[in-house]
Amino acid sequence: MVAALLALAAAVAPLPAQQAPALELQLPPSGAQLTEGPLVRGVGVLSAGRLRDLLRNGFPARLHYRVELWSVGGLFNDLERTVEWNVVVRHDPLDNSYRVARFAGDRVAQLGRYAEFRDAQAAVERMFRAPIVPRRRGRSYYYAAALDVETLSLSDLDEVERWLKGELRPAVRGERNPGTAVTRGVRTLFVRLLGGESRRYELRSPTFAPR
Repeated sequence: MVAALLALAAAVAPLPAQQAPALELQLPPSGAQLTEGPLVRGVGVLSAGRLRDLLRNGFPARLHYRVELWSVGGLFNDLERTVEWNVVVRHDPLDNSYRVARFAGDRVAQLGRYAEFRDAQAAVERMFRAPIVPRRRGRSYYYAAALDVETLSLSDLDEVERWLKGELRPAVRGERNPGTAVTRGVRTLFVRLLGGESRRYELRSPTFAPR
């Protein structure tokens, strides 16, 4: 009887607290703000809502980052530059692994293949230095960042596979339509009926003045 009660207590014990999903941005040191962009990452976003379950059931996830550089004016602020990139995660049922890759511009960085979800999540949460910097001194600036996280449809799997393998050249040269799962995140009604996830995180950095 005691053993049964202990087993029951273990079953209903609260799980360890998880970090709340968030978008993080870290400014470079004051002396490097004209040469280095901010470090950006999403934290805990793969565990939000039903995303982890959808990943396990074969639906890839796309994390789309957008960082804007704004200069501070008198009456209005001005948008100076914008940079975007994507991170795609897919669970491979054949070997029960997770593949993670990042697409920035026309470059693909394979972030690895992982047997455990927590390791894939750690890869997704690595800081990435956004290639966006002010071009002049004497003004004040700030960064506005946004992260859209969404599941992709089963019909997008072929495109995701090519993306994970780094087969981007045809799309870059314009030989096939680049408006695909990776660039637009199109989701089917089937995904939505399953509770497909689409979440947005935003933040604004403190104002800084490059020296």
